[in-house]
Amino acid sequence: MNELGEAGPADPARAWFDALEARHLADLRPAEVSRALRALSSAYVERRGRLAHGAALDGAGKRAAFALFYAPLHFVVVRAIVGAVGAAGPTLDMVADLGCGTGVAGAAWALECRPHPRILGIERHPWAADEARWTFRALGLDADVRCGDLARVRLPARASAVVAAYTANELPDEVRAALLRELIAAHARGARVLVVEPIAKSATPWWAGWAAAVRSEGGREDEWRFAAELPGITARLGRAAGLDPRELTARSLYLGNR
Repeated sequence: MNELGEAGPADPARAWFDALEARHLADLRPAEVSRALRALSSAYVERRGRLAHGAALDGAGKRAAFALFYAPLHFVVVRAIVGAVGAAGPTLDMVADLGCGTGVAGAAWALECRPHPRILGIERHPWAADEARWTFRALGLDADVRCGDLARVRLPARASAVVAAYTANELPDEVRAALLRELIAAHARGARVLVVEPIAKSATPWWAGWAAAVRSEGGREDEWRFAAELPGITARLGRAAGLDPRELTARSLYLGNR
């Protein structure tokens, strides 16, 4: 299992972390958000079938908990993986972020690139799409976020990179199978493709099939475990909710330059 390093104190996302805290604690107390985080964590572990129907974001508390806890975790993980697999170079024109949520995966990839590519975010949930727009503005990234269902979305041919982070595990089987075909086709057109998912096998019983398909196209499969000093509010919420955010894990699939 690969070990990933920690970003240094000059991380340009630190101002975004501060802005997140101010934005989502303007009308909620930390205790309220930590209670919502416990409920959100339970939904991910015990009631995964409801996720496709938006259960993770069905109240202000859960939305704040997602934005302040899971979004920074996902950002740190994806950014580290992009660096570790060498996905930032050569220059990218556009990163398509599928099921982008609050935009953190696309942002993480774009921030690792010089110059920063444009981002196309596709997200079904209206609140998450609005939050993604705010994320990209806060980080100074050029982006277009569209509300759309991945069951009906086709990737633009101009996308030079595609990321699906913490997305496929929430899709119905037939939509997930179609997504894999889209990702393989995008790579055949020359795009880099990155898939990131939780390491827990219970969340990804379909993973072996995806990994085999990616390896057959010359891609790589990795599992990651690393320690990270998370933003203050993220760490505090995690401790208050009985979670341990000091060790981050993930699994990934990557198809690089052809």
